[in-house]
Amino acid sequence: MALSCKTIVTSFALLAMTGCTIIPGSHFEGIESGEQIDNLEKELDKVNIQIIDSSLINQQKQSKTKPALPSSLDGIDTSDYQYKLGVGDVITIGVWDHPELTIPAAVQRTAEFDGFRVQADGTITFAYAPDIQAAGKTVQQVHKELVKRLSRVIEDPQVDIKIVGFRSQKAYVTGEVNKPGVLPVTEVPLTLIDALNQAGGLTDSADWRTVTFTRGDKTEVIKLDDFYAHGDISQNRLLKHGDIVHVNRNDMQKVFVLGDVKRAGTVGVNRYGLNLAQALSDAGGLNENTADANGVFVLRKRSLETDGIIADVYQLHAKNVAALVLAEQFELQPHDIVYVTSAPLARWNRVISLLLPSVSSVNAIDDVTGSN
Repeated sequence: MALSCKTIVTSFALLAMTGCTIIPGSHFEGIESGEQIDNLEKELDKVNIQIIDSSLINQQKQSKTKPALPSSLDGIDTSDYQYKLGVGDVITIGVWDHPELTIPAAVQRTAEFDGFRVQADGTITFAYAPDIQAAGKTVQQVHKELVKRLSRVIEDPQVDIKIVGFRSQKAYVTGEVNKPGVLPVTEVPLTLIDALNQAGGLTDSADWRTVTFTRGDKTEVIKLDDFYAHGDISQNRLLKHGDIVHVNRNDMQKVFVLGDVKRAGTVGVNRYGLNLAQALSDAGGLNENTADANGVFVLRKRSLETDGIIADVYQLHAKNVAALVLAEQFELQPHDIVYVTSAPLARWNRVISLLLPSVSSVNAIDDVTGSN
């Protein structure tokens, strides 16, 4: 947490310093202006620079559209699902036309109280059928073994077995859900999406984009937003005993709006998304007298090691009326930096160069955070 806060504070400090250098002719202390620009401009080949136009908006929309696979709603084939009994589970056993073998129902006793519990050694014991292995077996398998045993003393026994207590297998839902806790794994298949619903759904402070799913010593990130928004049913999972579903907080689901705006700061990204126009509006809009409407930039962090790119940089020419429509359609991502310049742009690439130290420094701090 301390490092995360350090990342945010450093970002603001660097961007504040950058804001003082945007005006042509200004420079960093101790570095000659020409030398400063030349050195930073060498980093431009590691930046993906694009203008926010209709073509870019179309690309953004196409990348978000994912066709849903033709399958059931939960995307998991449960047709062959069979619950396997475990230690602690309780079953009831009835034998037709043999009331002496069936425990009579009592008003003040439950079926689970009167049932047969799978013992620590994995067995159950019934009349004429001691020590039947039940743990790890399906009800059908136990039924078959019990009929085989009873057939030695009863002709063609008609046996009925039901599970009345699911006690051996549990899954866990933790974090930002309305009712975190333990959910039993039963004869009804339990999926990850089912578990979230049974836990009361996500809270207002939950990260709706992803949840973590842990099975044994393996943890994976489930893209929850892809499931709900894009029908990506591959994100669902059939839960087993010991599985953990954790929902994180959305503390970091925000963008930074800095530079020549009326209220620089952070803007939260809710589950419905956030576009550039909304972010600028929440920041009070551009300062009319000093801001350069053609100098609206969005910086999006990339991985230099994997992508070979420090950041994606998008520029909006906000003086154009059509740009207002484009800004409303340009979707921001968490951790984006929106920066509005103050002075007219003498050289566009110089402005980009002066913004780069902010993204590079955030990358460096995040790398340190990840390694710790």
